[in-house]
Amino acid sequence: MSDMELSPERREELLSLLDNESRLKTEYPKLAEYLDIAPSLSGTGNDQRDGEFDLRLIEVMTRANSTTQNPYWEIVAPAVSDVGERRVIDGGNPKGSPRLAFAQTVLQDAYAFAILAPETVQWVSEVCGSQTIVELGAGRGYWAKHLRQSGVTIDAYDIKPPTSDQSETYAAPGVLPGTWADVDVLEKLEPDELGARTLLLCWPPGWGDTMASEALKTFEDAGGEQLIYVGEPQGGKTGDDLFFDGLAARWRMESKDPNFVSWWNNTDGAQAWTRTGSL
Repeated sequence: MSDMELSPERREELLSLLDNESRLKTEYPKLAEYLDIAPSLSGTGNDQRDGEFDLRLIEVMTRANSTTQNPYWEIVAPAVSDVGERRVIDGGNPKGSPRLAFAQTVLQDAYAFAILAPETVQWVSEVCGSQTIVELGAGRGYWAKHLRQSGVTIDAYDIKPPTSDQSETYAAPGVLPGTWADVDVLEKLEPDELGARTLLLCWPPGWGDTMASEALKTFEDAGGEQLIYVGEPQGGKTGDDLFFDGLAARWRMESKDPNFVSWWNNTDGAQAWTRTGSL
């Protein structure tokens, strides 16, 4: 997609949108902010690749049928590099760039913190098999949306979903979906049902937030035995010390997604864990 081909009609649609600043800010506020500030930020050193990235960002985020695709992946896939054993989005520059970092925040706000590559979808499907997944901290439901499309049964919950009147985390996305899948408020979760399911924690908050350890304890109390953790190692941006201590004491890591894709400035990965002990 490095040489994106646009039909004359689509090109005209995009030019009309970009020429209408008021409409752009109303319908795509985060994208409008990016387009306003990005030119003042340094790029990866390859102007052509940076321009191609911006074109994909604009075209895919404003495409009417983007809800049926994996738009996040479509935007970032051509910017992925193989760095050792890791696959990272760096735009061809191991240090990324301030401009790419700004685009990262736009995409994470619209879709998810963690990137869901097709290979990761397949890995999750193989890990959980026919077992239902319960995702806690599902955010906008982007992972839930695309895992369901692949045939995985998944129930998604968040303490304050974007559709909640009390949600302060998620900015109004303009015409983009506020949620990509149904995300129920956490109060609707029946803890007793957790034991027979796989728990998915995708980028649980770090910085001392106890969400991850509380979710793990609730899962263990219900008899849960399989966990998929997507996030950074202990001391990073995700999870709390008590969560990682619990994993070390009572769980065994069975596999990692070898094809997981991270932003260059993150160290996240996807891991499958099996319970080995009790509280």
